[in-house]
Amino acid sequence: MKRKIIEIDEAKCDGCGQCVDACHEGALALIDGKARLVKDIFCDGLGACIGECPTGALKIIEREAPAFDASAVEAAQRSGPGAAHPPAHHGHGHGGGGCPGAALRSLEQAPGPSESDSPDQPPPSALGHWPVQLMLVPPHAPFLKGADLVVCADCVPFTVPDFHARYLQGRAVVVGCPKLDDLEHYFQKLAAMIREARPRRLTVLRMEVPCCRGISQAAIQAALASTESFPVEEHVIGVRGGIERNVVRS
Repeated sequence: MKRKIIEIDEAKCDGCGQCVDACHEGALALIDGKARLVKDIFCDGLGACIGECPTGALKIIEREAPAFDASAVEAAQRSGPGAAHPPAHHGHGHGGGGCPGAALRSLEQAPGPSESDSPDQPPPSALGHWPVQLMLVPPHAPFLKGADLVVCADCVPFTVPDFHARYLQGRAVVVGCPKLDDLEHYFQKLAAMIREARPRRLTVLRMEVPCCRGISQAAIQAALASTESFPVEEHVIGVRGGIERNVVRS
């Protein structure tokens, strides 16, 4: 049947996630940093999401589509949050889901500790952006442009006591687990990031365990396949401490 349904202009979508919140039927999800219509039968065509989009990426069109199915929406909602959204990738299936927490944000650097601060106050975070999961960060993310980019296995911060000061300050970071995620997707995603963002430097952080080697392979292959030339380093982190620094390209 031909009916009214939402259409998303991917070029205009900035991944803010506000439309996902506004869609009570669960028809929209953030996947790779972009809003997507995940199932035609979940979209009622009324356009409640349109007014929430700050970039004008949404509009109602008429096209061939199955009828809106309220019972399917109710069944998906009874199954729990995110049940309406198919996994975007293999492994964890990180695609943003319907979670507005995956919206892109640039974070202001917190001021350093002062003498008046309580000794029990933890030091400020050096993280400059959100999100950090490789599966959630789109290649067009503004914080990647010309960045000193860190590709990090997600166990690394637990073994590097000064991780924020050593690796985060003034850098962009993406994290992932090469054992649980799809390495081919890692390679494709990182190649797209490098192509679009043109980082000024790449540092890959992995644990010494063999199963962690995949994140280095994906990142380094993506860097070497690029037409851009920039320094590339691999840092291998010991389970009990210690960092082995390998210069791939200076």
